[in-house]
Amino acid sequence: MNYFPWLTIVVFLPIFAGSLIFFLPHRGNKVIRWYTLCICIIELLLTTYAFGYHFQLDDPLIQLIENYKWINFFDFYWRLGIDGISIGPVLLTGFITTLATLAARPVTRDSRLFHFLMLAMYSGQIGPFSSQDLLLFFIMWELELIPVYLLLSMWGGKKRLYSATKFILYTAVSSVFLLMGILGICLYGSNEPTLNFETSANQSYPVAVEILFYLGFFIAFAVKLPIIPLHTWLPDTHGEAHYSTCMLLAGILLKMGAYGLVRINMGLFPHSHSIFSPWLMIIGTIQIIYAASTSPGQYNLKKRIAYSSVSHMGFIIIGLGSISDTGLNGAILQIISHGFIGAALFFLAGTSYDRIRLVYLDKMGGMAITIPKIFATFSILSMASLALPGMSFFVAELIVFSAILTSRP
Repeated sequence: MNYFPWLTIVVFLPIFAGSLIFFLPHRGNKVIRWYTLCICIIELLLTTYAFGYHFQLDDPLIQLIENYKWINFFDFYWRLGIDGISIGPVLLTGFITTLATLAARPVTRDSRLFHFLMLAMYSGQIGPFSSQDLLLFFIMWELELIPVYLLLSMWGGKKRLYSATKFILYTAVSSVFLLMGILGICLYGSNEPTLNFETSANQSYPVAVEILFYLGFFIAFAVKLPIIPLHTWLPDTHGEAHYSTCMLLAGILLKMGAYGLVRINMGLFPHSHSIFSPWLMIIGTIQIIYAASTSPGQYNLKKRIAYSSVSHMGFIIIGLGSISDTGLNGAILQIISHGFIGAALFFLAGTSYDRIRLVYLDKMGGMAITIPKIFATFSILSMASLALPGMSFFVAELIVFSAILTSRP
């Protein structure tokens, strides 16, 4: 067990430091931006130090474990820990949040609240990635939704309230399935109720019960990933949200759904996962084709990028459905790659809008003349999103395809 609470500090530092924003002197938005940026950089450096000096890459077990009695009822513990699956998303969260803070420079209305919500979202996103307890996972999962909803509803386009409401309705329904699944696991324990990931992974269930649990968690995570037909909130949300919020949504929020499938569906219900694996590969294939076909029909640049994100998520589903280490590695690499490329594309879409005040592609002719540097960078990232050989998407998707060919029938 780790005796220094690295992960607890990493989880709580952003939101506690962010609450001090409201006590900063009124000297303009520049002070707030620099303070928020410093907190993000300190958090990222602290996370990098903790993982670099206290995480053993050759150890497959959970590390940096923190285990404290939390609630004297059932088996509720404050359990944190990371392994090779969660270390990437945690570092990705820190990096993308730092970049999103830089991208939030144009935000001047209610700047204190905006930057506090970004830091609160930072804490809420690291929480699920580092949780080793189902109740703690659920609480962090839900707390993260509050700042997301406020960011979506208060800053963005004219239809931002509609898109934020649609997002919260989708996620609220999915949270019901998540809570029901957690309560089912807690109450169905053979010896005593438990919410520990490791203990639950060794728990056996009747086939029908395990399938029921699997489907409940699958629906909850399918909304966040998203998986068709539960994806319709994503284009509307990205189309209306401020581009710094879009960076957080595309770079981190979608990865929480993929992480949930890996950590809970694959980890706790391996038998059911093997039963549904062919269907996952079919759904992933349909999603790739459907979203890739729909994306060119979108004239809103941010919506087009959103549909391309849905298509890329299909490769993650296929990788997880292959039931192989190769497929899992490809899916994780796809998660990390999309976090960087997707966030960068939304950043460029937002910066181009700030300069030319256009977001519809049929009116954006001549970008290479008016904003040549943004155009060149956007072209490179578009090729990366296309999975051009030599780019990270190409490597990830090649690994996924090799997993399909070598997976068991």
